[in-house]
Amino acid sequence: MISAYINIFFIFVLMFIGYLLTYKQWFSNQIGDAFSKLVLQIALPCNMFLTITKNFSRAEFLHLVGGTVIPILSMLLTFVISFLYRRFFRITPARKGIFSTMFTCSNTIFIGLPINLAIFGEKSVPYVLLYYIVNTTLFWTIGIYLIARDNPQIEQATVNFHLLPILKKIFSPALLGFLIGLCAVLLNFQLPSSIATFLAYLGNLTTPLSMFVIGIIVYNVGIRNLTLNKDILGVLIGRYVISPLVVWLLGLWISVPPLMLSVFIIQAAMPVQNSVPILARSYDADQPFAASALGYSVLLYLAYIPLLLKLLL
Repeated sequence: MISAYINIFFIFVLMFIGYLLTYKQWFSNQIGDAFSKLVLQIALPCNMFLTITKNFSRAEFLHLVGGTVIPILSMLLTFVISFLYRRFFRITPARKGIFSTMFTCSNTIFIGLPINLAIFGEKSVPYVLLYYIVNTTLFWTIGIYLIARDNPQIEQATVNFHLLPILKKIFSPALLGFLIGLCAVLLNFQLPSSIATFLAYLGNLTTPLSMFVIGIIVYNVGIRNLTLNKDILGVLIGRYVISPLVVWLLGLWISVPPLMLSVFIIQAAMPVQNSVPILARSYDADQPFAASALGYSVLLYLAYIPLLLKLLL
């Protein structure tokens, strides 16, 4: 328990370093974008490939796949609960889509992966990716549709979806790294040790750069500019109460390995997806609301994660 807290503490130290260096003007939005690309397109695929090839056999992975039913059902149920919540608590009409998306979809990679590594180690990474696959798929389909509908001009027209860009988001380099690693596992392919060492150098960039990106985002959102209202409180309730609770309840009904369920609960209880403010700006939706919800969810997470761990560990 204490070692998990210490590991999480150092994870957030990395975030504060990113925040401080942005304040010192060492980092900028452009550098944050570069770090994001480096993580998502290079470091994370290497990390995923090595993790699946090092920690899983063919039989273990085939047993693992059945667990995807929990994230699929939990996120669909959480979307439904968000629709009921926004009607009952009269969420501002112009931000209903953003509200439901933030209520349901979590930051499964930039915060989720480092936190799970800190708590459970490398054995958790395949479970992290299973939740990530479902989260990403629903975010870039249902989520983007709901956000687009927050713009009245788009709502009156048909929201046009281009299949290829959405598939590119879903089949990201991280997922492709996982799938290539899976093929290696299924074919019993052994990677030469020198290449594995090189990939490990790149994969080890994932955690520090991910947390630097979050620090840059929090700084640019601006702590002083954060505004708290009942709609943002609803998002926080969805992120930190409803979403993990639904996963836990499904875990009582659907039998999965204890580590898998714990990782899914941690993943469900992550801060807001950091792409939401960007999409809100793209669709002329309520970007200040999205940015404030993101900022509050990250800051509150510092106090929330120790409470969650006390329940899980």
